[in-house]
Formats: sequence, structure tokens, C-alpha cells
Amino acid sequence: MGFFAKLFGLVSKSAEKSEYARATSEYAKSLVIHRKDAVAYNNRGLVYRAKGEYDRAISEFTKAIEIDPGYAAAYNNRGNAYSCKGEYDEAISDFTRPIEINPRYAVSYLNRGSSYRSKGEYDLAISDYTKALEINIRDAMAFKNRGRAYYHQGEYEKAWEDVRKVQSLGQQVHPEFLKALQEASGRDGHDGRITSSSVVN
Repeated sequence: MGFFAKLFGLVSKSAEKSEYARATSEYAKSLVIHRKDAVAYNNRGLVYRAKGEYDRAISEFTKAIEIDPGYAAAYNNRGNAYSCKGEYDEAISDFTRPIEINPRYAVSYLNRGSSYRSKGEYDLAISDYTKALEINIRDAMAFKNRGRAYYHQGEYEKAWEDVRKVQSLGQQVHPEFLKALQEASGRDGHDGRITSSSVVN
């Protein structure tokens, strides 16, 4: 007999005995245990992902999702594992699910944007980074990543604006990216002019 079938049997039997309070209590306890199982699978998936064992991580996140289909973090974490494997379409699908569950799940906009950027779909990446910033205007990583996307589109002034936002938040911009932006735009960010060009990912 399945998990929920057993619970339903308990509820039915208790109802027959007018033990509604007990049935409700037992059901709540079982759901707590069930939820903890999902968290355990998710956490073990994080360990595998940190070790670079992405297939095993994906398997653990999938088990968490099977237990709790509304577990936004598990979808986001599985998306990250797919992204680490270069499977960006699968990653994008997983990053989309938390947004459907909670439209203010900023980290999935950030992560989905990065998958779009890895695919060279810069307009979609910029849209997602902008969404993340609408939720949290102090997200330095969203500014950094959007700046890179603008760079790849040749929109250097917008890239510089995001660089300045990152710096205003007290964060560092990667020196190689900053140099590439300086050379590509022919300026140093303070209206100084330089020459030559470079490319970064």
C-alpha cells in the first residue's frame, strides 16, 4: 500500500471513530517526515554536485522533486547540475519551474539568464537578469552578468553602467573582463580613450 493510501486509510478509520483530531495530527506528522525526506535528497544532491558528480546529483534532486513537486530549490539545484554538464536546455527548463511556483524566486532568473548567455541568447539573458534586479536591486551578480551580456551584444555603454553598479555595491569586477570592456569600447570607464580589442566569455 502506498504512502498516501495508508494515510487515507488512517484518516477514514479515525473518522469512523470520530477521532478527527488524532487523524489530523497523524497526517501532519507524516507530511513533516515526508518533507524531511525531500530535503535530505536535495542536500545529498548538493554534496554530489560539489564533488563534480553531476549525474548522481541530478538523480538525488529528482528524487526530492518526486517526493515534493513544489520544491522550488530542488528544481533550481538540478538546473545548476545540468548547467555544469553543459545541458542548457534542461537547465533552462528546471530554472523555469521555480519561477512558475514563485514569480519572485530571483535566483532562478539569475541562473536561467546565465544558461541563456551560455547559449548566446543574450536578449533572453538580459531580460532574466533584469527580472532578478527588479526583485533585488542590490544583486551584484545580476549586474555583473548583465554587463557581460551587454558586452557580447556590443552595447558597451550599458555594460559600463552595470560595471559601475557593481562597484557602487562594493564588489569587484573581474580584471580580465574589465580590460576587455576597456579595449572593446575604447575607453577606461572614466572617459579616457584607449585602442585595440579583446574577447571574453
